Amino acid sequence: MTTQRHRQDPTRSAEPVADSEVAAELKRLRQENAQLHHALHSRPVIDQARGMIMAVGRCTPEQAWDVLVTVSQHSNTRLRLVAQQLVATTAGHSLPAPIRRALAHSLRIRHRP
Repeated sequence: MTTQRHRQDPTRSAEPVADSEVAAELKRLRQENAQLHHALHSRPVIDQARGMIMAVGRCTPEQAWDVLVTVSQHSNTRLRLVAQQLVATTAGHSLPAPIRRALAHSLRIRHRP
């Protein structure tokens, strides 16, 4: 037998909610929280990489974002990892070949007349 609870949302009427619904909502909220936490911690390195592309490629923030997305797709590498690898080049690390090729190609295409 499933116990029922009443929602505490003051904008809604007191309607019974099954424990299974509460558990499903809790699971969904935990997943969403984890995704937001991950995005929050990934954002700075992605923004740094966008800035690097803006400087080198002489492009807008939106165009730099498009370049990062294209490089990620063409090198089959997660965007966050592309950004990390690009930022790591400032510390003397080399850019992996698939990312380097995809970045060069994307920047070349951007500058075609």
